[in-house]
Amino acid sequence: MSMVRAPLPLLPGYWTRPEDRQRVVNAMFNRSARHYERACAIMSFGSGAAYRRAALVRAGLRMGLDVLDVGTGTGLLAREAARLVGSSGRVIGIDPSIQMMVTGRDRGTTGLVQGLGESLPFSDGQFDYVTMGYALRHVGDLDQLFAEYARVLKPGGRLLLLEITKPASTLGSMLMQAYFGTVVPYLTRIGTRSTHSSQLMKFYWETIAYCVAPEVILASIRRAGFVAERTVIAGIFSEYLGTRGNSQLSAVADG
Repeated sequence: MSMVRAPLPLLPGYWTRPEDRQRVVNAMFNRSARHYERACAIMSFGSGAAYRRAALVRAGLRMGLDVLDVGTGTGLLAREAARLVGSSGRVIGIDPSIQMMVTGRDRGTTGLVQGLGESLPFSDGQFDYVTMGYALRHVGDLDQLFAEYARVLKPGGRLLLLEITKPASTLGSMLMQAYFGTVVPYLTRIGTRSTHSSQLMKFYWETIAYCVAPEVILASIRRAGFVAERTVIAGIFSEYLGTRGNSQLSAVADG
């Protein structure tokens, strides 16, 4: 039997059995969906949309391409991708939380499908890009996830993962813990008047703190057949870019 490679250990404050993880995570996001985008804006001081768009541009996303956004939530990353691919392209967002997608639809996100990244309901070779914004920590098996990404991508298709990673320095980690672990949940509670949203932001930090190292994530991406690299922006924003094989797409994107 193959080894399950989860990005997170068991978190006793939330779940103590692997089979409970998805149910617990879904419930947290369902309860917080209405305030999710407000919480993200508070956390990023309103800079999130500009950063997401810039990351997509750096990854080579352009007009006319087909994109699958996994763990799309309310569609924050999917909406930026849709602006870049235009009417000649296509963006589909997939997420397990029905309430997050309902909220996203109300905010203009289209092309939403309920499902999991580890078992994508799409045939082989459908997409030019697979994107995933800050949702990697919530999956159950990295190898299974990246194998699915490779399956649904066209030859030469690209994978872009956005994540927040603890800084290498001790001081940086302490400052990050203070901000994400204390300040953000407090500001979220004040700004949304939602205890559930504040709890979700606390969980957000804990998943960052306990997530496997970037080297583990890169190794898993490469096992799925990608040529992969990681770029770090501002010391904490990890952009994982993987390319599946060689094709005209990757040559044009690199040019």
